[in-house]
Amino acid sequence: MHSFVYNALPARVIFGSGTISRLKSEIERAGCRRALLLSTPEQADDLTRIATSIGALAAGTFTHATMHTPADVTDRALRQAQECGADCTISFGGGSSTGLGKAIALRTDLTQIAVPTTYAGSEVTPIIGETKNGVKVTQRTLKVLPEIVIYDVDFTLTLPQRLTITSGTNAIAHAVEALYAEDRNPVISMMAEQAIGAMGRALPAIVSDPLDREARSEAFYGAWLCGVCLGSVGMALHHKLCHVIGGAFDLPHADTHTVILPYAMAYNAKAAPDADAAVARALGGQDGTAALVELAARLGSPRSLKSLGMPEAGIDRAADLAVQNPYWNPRPIERDAVRTLIAAAWAGDAPRPLS
Repeated sequence: MHSFVYNALPARVIFGSGTISRLKSEIERAGCRRALLLSTPEQADDLTRIATSIGALAAGTFTHATMHTPADVTDRALRQAQECGADCTISFGGGSSTGLGKAIALRTDLTQIAVPTTYAGSEVTPIIGETKNGVKVTQRTLKVLPEIVIYDVDFTLTLPQRLTITSGTNAIAHAVEALYAEDRNPVISMMAEQAIGAMGRALPAIVSDPLDREARSEAFYGAWLCGVCLGSVGMALHHKLCHVIGGAFDLPHADTHTVILPYAMAYNAKAAPDADAAVARALGGQDGTAALVELAARLGSPRSLKSLGMPEAGIDRAADLAVQNPYWNPRPIERDAVRTLIAAAWAGDAPRPLS
Protein backbone atom coordinates (compact mmCIF):
# COMPACT_ATOMS: atom_id res chain seq x y z
CA MET A 1 0.00 0.00 0.00
CA HIS A 2 1.24 3.48 -0.86
CA SER A 3 1.99 5.97 1.91
CA PHE A 4 -0.75 8.48 2.61
CA VAL A 5 -2.00 11.16 5.00
CA TYR A 6 -5.59 11.23 6.21
CA ASN A 7 -7.07 14.21 8.06
CA ALA A 8 -10.52 13.75 9.58
CA LEU A 9 -12.73 16.87 9.52
CA PRO A 10 -14.38 17.91 12.79
CA ALA A 11 -18.15 18.26 12.53
CA ARG A 12 -21.28 17.21 14.38
CA VAL A 13 -23.80 15.56 12.03
CA ILE A 14 -27.44 14.83 12.83
CA PHE A 15 -29.09 12.68 10.14
CA GLY A 16 -32.64 11.42 9.81
CA SER A 17 -36.27 12.42 9.35
CA GLY A 18 -37.77 15.27 11.39
CA THR A 19 -34.36 16.23 12.71
CA ILE A 20 -35.08 19.94 12.27
CA SER A 21 -36.88 19.61 15.61
CA ARG A 22 -33.43 19.41 17.22
CA LEU A 23 -32.30 22.79 15.89
CA LYS A 24 -33.13 24.74 19.05
CA SER A 25 -31.27 22.32 21.31
CA GLU A 26 -28.29 22.28 18.95
CA ILE A 27 -28.05 26.08 19.04
CA GLU A 28 -28.07 25.97 22.84
CA ARG A 29 -25.61 23.07 22.90
CA ALA A 30 -23.20 25.21 20.87
CA GLY A 31 -23.48 27.96 23.50
CA CYS A 32 -25.22 30.40 21.16
CA ARG A 33 -28.15 32.68 21.86
CA ARG A 34 -28.67 34.90 18.79
CA ALA A 35 -28.89 33.22 15.40
CA LEU A 36 -29.01 34.91 12.01
CA LEU A 37 -30.92 32.62 9.65
CA LEU A 38 -29.90 32.57 5.97
CA SER A 39 -31.66 31.40 2.80
CA THR A 40 -32.34 32.28 -0.81
CA PRO A 41 -35.48 34.31 -1.64
CA GLU A 42 -37.24 31.12 -2.81
CA GLN A 43 -36.95 29.58 0.65
CA ALA A 44 -37.97 32.63 2.66
CA ASP A 45 -41.28 31.11 3.83
CA ASP A 46 -39.59 27.96 5.14
CA LEU A 47 -36.97 30.11 6.85
CA THR A 48 -39.68 32.15 8.59
CA ARG A 49 -41.25 28.95 9.93
CA ILE A 50 -37.89 27.73 11.20
CA ALA A 51 -37.22 31.09 12.84
CA THR A 52 -40.59 30.87 14.59
CA SER A 53 -39.79 27.36 15.82
CA ILE A 54 -36.68 28.50 17.68
CA GLY A 55 -38.37 31.53 19.23
CA ALA A 56 -36.12 34.08 20.95
CA LEU A 57 -32.98 32.37 19.60
CA ALA A 58 -33.78 33.84 16.17
CA ALA A 59 -32.13 37.25 16.06
CA GLY A 60 -32.93 37.90 12.40
CA THR A 61 -33.31 36.50 8.90
CA PHE A 62 -31.49 37.26 5.66
CA THR A 63 -33.15 35.79 2.57
CA HIS A 64 -30.92 37.06 -0.23
CA ALA A 65 -28.30 34.32 -0.52
CA THR A 66 -27.15 34.11 -4.13
CA MET A 67 -25.38 31.61 -6.35
CA HIS A 68 -21.56 31.83 -6.46
CA THR A 69 -21.46 33.88 -3.20
CA PRO A 70 -21.06 37.40 -4.64
CA ALA A 71 -19.08 39.75 -2.38
CA ASP A 72 -21.72 42.47 -2.32
CA VAL A 73 -24.35 40.08 -0.95
CA THR A 74 -21.93 38.96 1.75
CA ASP A 75 -21.33 42.59 2.72
CA ARG A 76 -25.08 43.11 3.20
CA ALA A 77 -25.44 39.97 5.27
CA LEU A 78 -22.47 40.96 7.43
CA ARG A 79 -24.09 44.30 8.22
CA GLN A 80 -27.26 42.55 9.30
CA ALA A 81 -25.30 40.07 11.44
CA GLN A 82 -23.62 42.99 13.20
CA GLU A 83 -26.86 44.94 13.63
CA CYS A 84 -28.71 42.02 15.24
CA GLY A 85 -25.75 40.94 17.39
CA ALA A 86 -25.64 37.43 15.91
CA ASP A 87 -23.37 34.87 17.58
CA CYS A 88 -24.11 32.13 15.02
CA THR A 89 -25.63 31.59 11.59
CA ILE A 90 -28.10 28.98 10.39
CA SER A 91 -27.82 28.29 6.66
CA PHE A 92 -30.98 26.74 5.25
CA GLY A 93 -31.00 25.52 1.67
CA GLY A 94 -28.43 24.54 -0.92
CA GLY A 95 -24.93 25.67 -1.78
CA SER A 96 -25.90 29.35 -2.08
CA SER A 97 -27.10 29.56 1.52
CA THR A 98 -24.24 27.46 2.86
CA GLY A 99 -21.75 29.56 0.90
CA LEU A 100 -23.09 32.74 2.46
CA GLY A 101 -22.79 31.26 5.95
CA LYS A 102 -19.19 30.33 5.16
CA ALA A 103 -18.41 33.80 3.85
CA ILE A 104 -19.69 35.32 7.09
CA ALA A 105 -17.69 32.83 9.16
CA LEU A 106 -14.55 33.60 7.18
CA ARG A 107 -14.78 37.22 8.29
CA THR A 108 -16.21 36.80 11.78
CA ASP A 109 -15.59 33.25 13.07
CA LEU A 110 -19.29 32.95 13.99
CA THR A 111 -20.47 29.42 14.70
CA GLN A 112 -22.22 27.84 11.70
CA ILE A 113 -25.17 25.47 11.70
CA ALA A 114 -26.06 24.17 8.25
CA VAL A 115 -29.43 22.68 7.31
CA PRO A 116 -28.98 21.49 3.72
CA THR A 117 -31.97 20.82 1.47
CA THR A 118 -30.10 19.76 -1.68
CA TYR A 119 -27.25 17.38 -2.42
CA ALA A 120 -24.56 20.07 -2.78
CA GLY A 121 -22.30 18.74 -0.01
CA SER A 122 -20.80 22.14 0.75
CA GLU A 123 -22.00 21.88 4.34
CA VAL A 124 -19.22 19.39 5.19
CA THR A 125 -16.31 21.01 3.36
CA PRO A 126 -13.75 23.61 4.50
CA ILE A 127 -13.95 25.17 1.02
CA ILE A 128 -15.43 28.49 -0.04
CA GLY A 129 -15.76 30.04 -3.48
CA GLU A 130 -16.53 33.76 -3.68
CA THR A 131 -17.21 35.89 -6.74
CA LYS A 132 -16.18 39.48 -7.29
CA ASN A 133 -16.12 41.34 -10.62
CA GLY A 134 -17.02 38.15 -12.48
CA VAL A 135 -14.12 36.12 -11.07
CA LYS A 136 -14.72 33.26 -8.67
CA VAL A 137 -11.88 32.62 -6.22
CA THR A 138 -11.78 29.45 -4.13
CA GLN A 139 -9.90 28.84 -0.91
CA ARG A 140 -9.67 26.11 1.71
CA THR A 141 -9.68 26.92 5.43
CA LEU A 142 -11.18 25.29 8.51
CA LYS A 143 -12.64 28.69 9.42
CA VAL A 144 -15.48 28.04 6.96
CA LEU A 145 -16.29 24.45 7.98
CA PRO A 146 -19.75 24.38 9.63
CA GLU A 147 -19.60 23.06 13.17
CA ILE A 148 -23.05 21.42 13.06
CA VAL A 149 -24.98 19.91 10.14
CA ILE A 150 -28.60 18.84 10.41
CA TYR A 151 -29.72 16.54 7.59
CA ASP A 152 -33.51 16.26 7.54
CA VAL A 153 -34.65 14.02 4.68
CA ASP A 154 -38.13 15.59 4.87
CA PHE A 155 -36.84 18.79 3.27
CA THR A 156 -35.68 16.91 0.17
CA LEU A 157 -39.07 15.37 -0.64
CA THR A 158 -40.21 18.49 -2.49
CA LEU A 159 -36.88 19.19 -4.16
CA PRO A 160 -37.71 19.85 -7.84
CA GLN A 161 -36.68 17.08 -10.22
CA ARG A 162 -34.14 19.14 -12.16
CA LEU A 163 -32.45 20.32 -8.97
CA THR A 164 -32.50 16.78 -7.60
CA ILE A 165 -30.68 15.60 -10.73
CA THR A 166 -28.16 18.41 -10.97
CA SER A 167 -27.30 18.74 -7.28
CA GLY A 168 -27.03 14.95 -7.09
CA THR A 169 -24.66 14.87 -10.06
CA ASN A 170 -22.73 17.75 -8.51
CA ALA A 171 -22.29 15.53 -5.45
CA ILE A 172 -21.04 12.66 -7.62
CA ALA A 173 -18.44 15.02 -9.10
CA HIS A 174 -17.02 15.64 -5.62
CA ALA A 175 -16.45 11.92 -5.12
CA VAL A 176 -15.11 11.33 -8.64
CA GLU A 177 -12.39 13.93 -8.20
CA ALA A 178 -11.51 12.56 -4.78
CA LEU A 179 -10.60 9.27 -6.50
CA TYR A 180 -7.78 10.91 -8.49
CA ALA A 181 -6.88 13.83 -6.20
CA GLU A 182 -3.22 14.45 -5.44
CA ASP A 183 -3.72 13.69 -1.75
CA ARG A 184 -6.18 10.80 -2.17
CA ASN A 185 -6.02 8.02 0.40
CA PRO A 186 -7.63 4.58 0.91
CA VAL A 187 -10.21 5.83 3.40
CA ILE A 188 -11.56 8.55 1.12
CA SER A 189 -11.33 6.35 -1.99
CA MET A 190 -13.48 3.71 -0.27
CA MET A 191 -15.95 6.40 0.81
CA ALA A 192 -16.00 7.93 -2.69
CA GLU A 193 -16.87 4.68 -4.43
CA GLN A 194 -19.63 3.97 -1.91
CA ALA A 195 -20.96 7.51 -2.33
CA ILE A 196 -21.05 7.32 -6.13
CA GLY A 197 -22.84 3.99 -5.94
CA ALA A 198 -25.41 5.37 -3.50
CA MET A 199 -26.17 8.36 -5.70
CA GLY A 200 -26.21 6.21 -8.83
CA ARG A 201 -28.89 3.98 -7.30
CA ALA A 202 -30.91 6.70 -5.64
CA LEU A 203 -31.23 9.32 -8.39
CA PRO A 204 -33.00 7.14 -10.98
CA ALA A 205 -35.36 5.88 -8.26
CA ILE A 206 -36.18 9.47 -7.26
CA VAL A 207 -36.83 10.43 -10.88
CA SER A 208 -39.33 7.55 -11.03
CA ASP A 209 -40.91 8.47 -7.69
CA PRO A 210 -39.92 11.81 -6.12
CA LEU A 211 -41.58 10.81 -2.82
CA ASP A 212 -39.57 7.59 -2.43
CA ARG A 213 -38.27 8.16 1.11
CA GLU A 214 -35.75 5.33 0.98
CA ALA A 215 -34.23 6.69 -2.22
CA ARG A 216 -34.24 10.24 -0.85
CA SER A 217 -32.51 9.03 2.30
CA GLU A 218 -29.88 7.13 0.32
CA ALA A 219 -29.26 10.17 -1.88
CA PHE A 220 -28.83 12.44 1.15
CA TYR A 221 -26.48 9.92 2.73
CA GLY A 222 -24.53 9.65 -0.52
CA ALA A 223 -24.35 13.43 -0.81
CA TRP A 224 -22.94 13.67 2.71
CA LEU A 225 -20.23 11.15 1.83
CA CYS A 226 -19.49 12.98 -1.42
CA GLY A 227 -19.11 16.24 0.47
CA VAL A 228 -16.75 14.66 2.98
CA CYS A 229 -14.65 13.39 0.05
CA LEU A 230 -14.42 16.86 -1.44
CA GLY A 231 -13.58 18.41 1.91
CA SER A 232 -10.89 15.87 2.78
CA VAL A 233 -8.74 15.90 -0.35
CA GLY A 234 -7.86 18.34 -3.11
CA MET A 235 -9.79 19.38 -6.19
CA ALA A 236 -8.67 18.99 -9.80
CA LEU A 237 -9.65 20.00 -13.33
CA HIS A 238 -13.37 19.38 -13.03
CA HIS A 239 -13.84 21.82 -10.15
CA LYS A 240 -11.49 24.36 -11.70
CA LEU A 241 -13.54 24.37 -14.90
CA CYS A 242 -16.84 24.65 -13.04
CA HIS A 243 -15.58 27.47 -10.86
CA VAL A 244 -14.22 29.61 -13.68
CA ILE A 245 -17.05 28.90 -16.15
CA GLY A 246 -19.81 29.32 -13.59
CA GLY A 247 -18.31 32.50 -12.19
CA ALA A 248 -17.44 34.08 -15.54
CA PHE A 249 -20.80 33.44 -17.22
CA ASP A 250 -23.09 33.30 -14.17
CA LEU A 251 -24.23 29.78 -14.99
CA PRO A 252 -26.23 27.62 -12.57
CA HIS A 253 -23.71 25.97 -10.26
CA ALA A 254 -25.05 22.43 -10.08
CA ASP A 255 -26.03 22.39 -13.75
CA THR A 256 -22.50 23.37 -14.74
CA HIS A 257 -21.06 20.50 -12.69
CA THR A 258 -23.56 18.13 -14.30
CA VAL A 259 -22.52 19.08 -17.83
CA ILE A 260 -18.77 19.14 -17.21
CA LEU A 261 -18.42 15.90 -15.21
CA PRO A 262 -18.19 13.29 -18.01
CA TYR A 263 -15.86 15.54 -20.04
CA ALA A 264 -13.47 15.97 -17.12
CA MET A 265 -13.61 12.20 -16.50
CA ALA A 266 -12.76 11.56 -20.15
CA TYR A 267 -9.88 14.06 -19.99
CA ASN A 268 -8.34 12.27 -17.00
CA ALA A 269 -9.37 8.65 -17.66
CA LYS A 270 -6.08 7.34 -19.06
CA ALA A 271 -4.01 9.23 -16.49
CA ALA A 272 -6.12 7.89 -13.60
CA PRO A 273 -7.14 4.32 -14.53
CA ASP A 274 -7.87 3.26 -10.94
CA ALA A 275 -10.31 6.15 -10.54
CA ASP A 276 -11.94 5.33 -13.87
CA ALA A 277 -12.36 1.72 -12.80
CA ALA A 278 -13.86 2.72 -9.43
CA VAL A 279 -16.46 4.95 -11.11
CA ALA A 280 -17.33 2.12 -13.50
CA ARG A 281 -17.75 -0.33 -10.61
CA ALA A 282 -19.89 2.07 -8.61
CA LEU A 283 -22.23 2.79 -11.53
CA GLY A 284 -22.13 -0.61 -13.21
CA GLY A 285 -20.52 0.50 -16.48
CA GLN A 286 -17.63 -0.63 -18.66
CA ASP A 287 -15.63 2.54 -18.01
CA GLY A 288 -16.08 5.66 -15.95
CA THR A 289 -16.91 8.08 -18.74
CA ALA A 290 -19.45 5.79 -20.36
CA ALA A 291 -21.07 5.07 -16.99
CA LEU A 292 -21.48 8.80 -16.28
CA VAL A 293 -22.91 9.43 -19.75
CA GLU A 294 -25.36 6.56 -19.31
CA LEU A 295 -26.47 7.87 -15.91
CA ALA A 296 -27.00 11.35 -17.38
CA ALA A 297 -29.14 9.86 -20.14
CA ARG A 298 -31.26 7.92 -17.62
CA LEU A 299 -31.79 11.05 -15.54
CA GLY A 300 -32.48 13.43 -18.42
CA SER A 301 -29.64 15.68 -17.25
CA PRO A 302 -28.64 18.92 -19.00
CA ARG A 303 -25.94 17.96 -21.50
CA SER A 304 -24.40 21.18 -22.86
CA LEU A 305 -23.05 24.50 -21.65
CA LYS A 306 -24.91 26.11 -24.54
CA SER A 307 -28.21 25.01 -22.99
CA LEU A 308 -27.19 26.73 -19.74
CA GLY A 309 -26.67 30.07 -21.47
CA MET A 310 -22.91 30.15 -22.02
CA PRO A 311 -22.08 32.04 -25.25
CA GLU A 312 -19.97 30.25 -27.85
CA ALA A 313 -17.71 33.30 -27.91
CA GLY A 314 -16.83 32.53 -24.29
CA ILE A 315 -15.07 29.23 -25.03
CA ASP A 316 -11.64 30.82 -25.49
CA ARG A 317 -12.05 33.01 -22.43
CA ALA A 318 -13.00 29.95 -20.37
CA ALA A 319 -9.94 28.07 -21.64
CA ASP A 320 -7.69 30.99 -20.73
CA LEU A 321 -9.14 31.19 -17.23
CA ALA A 322 -8.87 27.42 -16.71
CA VAL A 323 -5.10 27.39 -17.21
CA GLN A 324 -4.47 30.34 -14.89
CA ASN A 325 -3.46 29.16 -11.41
CA PRO A 326 -4.47 25.59 -12.27
CA TYR A 327 -5.37 23.03 -9.65
CA TRP A 328 -3.27 19.87 -9.47
CA ASN A 329 -4.55 17.30 -11.98
CA PRO A 330 -3.45 13.76 -12.89
CA ARG A 331 -3.13 14.78 -16.55
CA PRO A 332 -1.29 18.03 -17.39
CA ILE A 333 -3.69 20.92 -17.94
CA GLU A 334 -2.89 22.05 -21.48
CA ARG A 335 -4.65 24.99 -23.00
CA ASP A 336 -5.48 23.41 -26.38
CA ALA A 337 -6.74 20.19 -24.81
CA VAL A 338 -8.82 22.12 -22.28
CA ARG A 339 -10.28 24.27 -25.05
CA THR A 340 -11.27 21.11 -26.92
CA LEU A 341 -12.97 19.82 -23.77
CA ILE A 342 -14.87 23.07 -23.21
CA ALA A 343 -15.93 23.30 -26.87
CA ALA A 344 -17.29 19.74 -26.75
CA ALA A 345 -19.12 20.46 -23.49
CA TRP A 346 -20.54 23.67 -24.97
CA ALA A 347 -21.97 21.80 -27.93
CA GLY A 348 -22.96 18.68 -26.00
CA ASP A 349 -20.81 16.41 -28.16
CA ALA A 350 -20.01 12.93 -26.88
CA PRO A 351 -17.09 13.07 -24.40
CA ARG A 352 -14.10 11.08 -25.62
CA PRO A 353 -11.05 9.92 -23.64
CA LEU A 354 -7.91 11.72 -24.76
CA SER A 355 -4.76 9.82 -25.71
